[in-house]
This record gives sequence, C-alpha cells and structure tokens, in this order.
Amino acid sequence: MEGVWVLALLALFPLALAQEGYAWIVVLGAAQYGGRPSPALERRLEAALALYRKGLAPRIAVAGGKAPGDRFSEGEVGCRYLLAHGVARERLLCETESQSTYENLLFLKPHLRGRLLLVTDAPHLPRALFLARALGLKAEGHGVPGAYPMGYWLREALYRLWLYLGLRPLPKGQGLLPAQALPPIPWPGVPGSPDTPGGGPGTGRGRGPFPAWPAQSPPEGA
Repeated sequence: MEGVWVLALLALFPLALAQEGYAWIVVLGAAQYGGRPSPALERRLEAALALYRKGLAPRIAVAGGKAPGDRFSEGEVGCRYLLAHGVARERLLCETESQSTYENLLFLKPHLRGRLLLVTDAPHLPRALFLARALGLKAEGHGVPGAYPMGYWLREALYRLWLYLGLRPLPKGQGLLPAQALPPIPWPGVPGSPDTPGGGPGTGRGRGPFPAWPAQSPPEGA
C-alpha cells in the first residue's frame, strides 16, 4: 500500500532525471555530529561522489550552517568528507551559514552558474526543486533512495503544496557572509587535520581558506 502512495506522490511531483552536462552538483544540508556527517548527510555525500565520478559535473557545492551549540557547520563537514574521498580542493565550494533549504540555495546562488544537479533525500527533492526554480536557478535533481517513512513523503508533499498555494510565504534569507578560513577538524585521515601526518600548524596545510569563495563565478559549463 505504501508503494502506491509513493507512486501517487511522484506522479503529483515529477522529478527531473540526472543527465550529463551540469556545472555543479549541489549537496543540500543535513545534520553533522561533532565534525562527522550524520547518516543522512553521508548518504547525500556518497551519492554526490558517485555522480561526480561519473562525470556529471566538474564541481560540488555543499550547503548548510550550524545548529545551535554546534562547533562545525554542515557545509564544512561535507566538504572535508569529499576532500578525504579524493575530490580536489579547487573543485569544492562550501556554504556554511544557511539554516534552511531555501537559504542553502539562496546563499549559493550568486556563486553558481549553469545547470545544477541537486542531491538530497528523495522525499525532500520535490520541495528543493520548487524552491530552486522559485529563485530562478536552472536545477534538476537526484533523489537519494532509502527506506523513508511515509510520513516524511506526506509532510514534504504538504509543505510544497502550501508553498505553491501561497499559504506559507517563502522565508527571507539574510544574505552572504564574507569568505572565511574554516578551522581544521580533528578527523583522522582528512588532509590538513591536526591528527593527520603532514597537516596542522607550521606545514602550510590545513590553515588556509577551505575553500575560499571564488573571486568570480566560473563561466557556464566550465
């Protein structure tokens, strides 16, 4: 019975299928715990890695700020995970201030050009695409599969319906903060971590901007 509901929801909210020729893969935020990605964030990052390795896009952006009391942001933890898994530093862009899906996209928008491939949970993807298109972004999506509860699908469908009908106004973002150097995370195996040989103070690695906002956005398709 649940499968019928899922098919019905997908019919109501169709998703674009991933193709080649994207300028960016965009990983939307999910929780991190003490500098390590939560299972939800790790699933999204692994999906983004697979798409990147298939050549669907040359760059990956990771979005997400800090929850109250957290030391690290979702964006920096996600970028460090990708760096540890072989993505070159210059291929990564970290957004570290947003507090919602809308702000994930709003704060990244000035730095992204061309077609985007959003990566998030399958139930969350229709709303993310709705918000991206409301912001004028050229976005398609890759929904990460999983055993998501039906309540997650229904909640996301209702939220998107409210947005579509104007019953819940779009949140207002506060804009971009200037680029900042991300502090090293004590995570063994991550280049630049104080616990990794060759990283830390005095080595010239792990203390510079990671990665700094680009001086200008790359040309479309670059």
